[in-house]
Amino acid sequence: MDALTSKTALATAGQTDIDRPTREQAEEAVRTLIAWAGDDPRREGLIDTPKRVAKAYQEWFRGYALDPAKELGRVFEDVQGYDDMVMLTDIDVESHCEHHLAPILGKACVAYLPDKAVVGISKIAKVVEIFSKRLQTQETMTAQIADAINDAMRPRGVAVFVDAKHQCMTTRGVHHPNVSTITTTFTGEFRANPELRDRFMRLCEKSRA
Repeated sequence: MDALTSKTALATAGQTDIDRPTREQAEEAVRTLIAWAGDDPRREGLIDTPKRVAKAYQEWFRGYALDPAKELGRVFEDVQGYDDMVMLTDIDVESHCEHHLAPILGKACVAYLPDKAVVGISKIAKVVEIFSKRLQTQETMTAQIADAINDAMRPRGVAVFVDAKHQCMTTRGVHHPNVSTITTTFTGEFRANPELRDRFMRLCEKSRA
């Protein structure tokens, strides 16, 4: 992705415009970190590591180049009277903590109550992927998923549940490998109707059993 394309993608995705370093600069930064860690970036096993890390960053953070509104832009209005929740469970969440660049790994459940239209179910999973493939806090990511669906589809309500483990807690710091973080966001009828909200949560729990 060239500099102009990257700036356009960032603007489309709602990100701050930045002067993106070149790939060569990114690779040199990796060499610096390897040396700072105490190893020699010139030794045989590490010579190609900067290239691999730069390539991995393109995959891990590809969400910056994608626009959730575009993914949700095509809706289907022929729902033949269906007005109950549409729900996806067990959506993989693979993100990175913005504080330590450590992985956040978990699952998401997302539901919405259609008003006049539905969207292809793969698009909901894609929205989760877009926001997870950025530097994140779990709280922000959960709210962003709900906001994107609300803004694009104007449904009667959205519910988002994320259950994830943060490697910044499991491999450093307090070293608690079994701690999960759970975040939720409810809008519209999900927020106003406790029975509907409880039904969503029961289905989430069932999918995790």
